[in-house]
This record gives sequence, structure tokens and C-alpha cells, in this order.
Amino acid sequence: MRITEASQRLGISPRMLRYRESLGLLPMIRLRRSHAAARHRHFGTADLDAVALGLAIEQRYDISPAALAFGLRVLADPSAQAEVAELGRRIGRIRPLPAMAMDFEKERALRLLGNPPPNKTTVVPRSGA
Repeated sequence: MRITEASQRLGISPRMLRYRESLGLLPMIRLRRSHAAARHRHFGTADLDAVALGLAIEQRYDISPAALAFGLRVLADPSAQAEVAELGRRIGRIRPLPAMAMDFEKERALRLLGNPPPNKTTVVPRSGA
């Protein structure tokens, strides 16, 4: 199907569908032999499903198409992933990896000793109440 019908089925404008394509949020175009297909993109069921999933993710997490495209880039590009992770560690949103490993080992040792980890609250009944 052509862009007009695809956009109507998705409930977005053809312009928004083209914008999403420019951000890389649509599946790659499969080459076809006809000349008409080379000039106009045709949308299949898998294409519509992928776009619908992207729209649902944007709505669920209240993000823009550009933010979703960047998230995909971070997942696919190891250098971008490393830089974003470093930023997360520097601003305190991501704990440094060695600290996470040490916390795991500490919690494991406490469990083996029969002591609960210190960050978990334990309810102690009052005496004489």
C-alpha cells in the first residue's frame, strides 16, 4: 500500500510517516524490480506493525520520535552506548560497574551468613505493646 493508505491505517499524517522514515524508524526498503516501486515506498503488514510498535513505545514512555530514534542508535552503536553509559555514571543515574559487582558479592555473603542485606527494611515487633 502507498503512504496515504498506510498513514490512514496508523492514524498519523503522511508527513509524520515520512519524518519517522527520515529518523530511521521504519524498516529498510526492500528492493523491487518495477520502476514504480523505486519511486514510491510500499508499506506491507510488517512495516505497519513496526511503525505501530514505535508509536506505542512513544506513547507509553512519553517520548518523541527523535528520542526513540536515538535510543535505537544507542542500542546499535557501541561507541554511542559507551558514551551514554559514561554520562549516566557521571551524573549518578547509573552506578559504576565495580560498585554493582561489589554490592552483589556483599549481599550474597550476607545471605549466606543468614543476615538480610542492609538496604532491606525489617519490621521488628515492639515489646510490651
